[in-house]
Amino acid sequence: MGWSVPEREVSMSSSVSSWIGWGLSALVVLFMIMDGVMKLMQLPVVLETTSQLGWPTSSVVPLGIVVLTCAALYAVPQTSVLGAILLTGFLGGAVATHARIGSPVLTHTLFGVYLGILMWGGLYLRDPRLHAILPLRF
Repeated sequence: MGWSVPEREVSMSSSVSSWIGWGLSALVVLFMIMDGVMKLMQLPVVLETTSQLGWPTSSVVPLGIVVLTCAALYAVPQTSVLGAILLTGFLGGAVATHARIGSPVLTHTLFGVYLGILMWGGLYLRDPRLHAILPLRF
């Protein structure tokens, strides 16, 4: 005899998980939109920070386009996994950049890791297809 959960509890639990997942995903998308728009606007703080990180200021607009494209792909359910994979690469580059210049580890260098955890956690909670690939049990 196996342990079973009433169907109503399972659907309620998955509904709550889905809402939490969409909330986490929305936070990530909003942050990435803000970052991308600030890059496209070429705000002085963005240009200064980009230069301090060792990147040419001419890379700001192309990076803004990449960020916004990846965020849009992540936000759309049909392309969300592709968007998450691309954003993971982008965030990995940010982590590497901060590690290269010796930024504070917990606040700057690992920020991309924190954002990636929120991104993948949100996607995992809102997309049951990922449960088949990565069946986490808590």
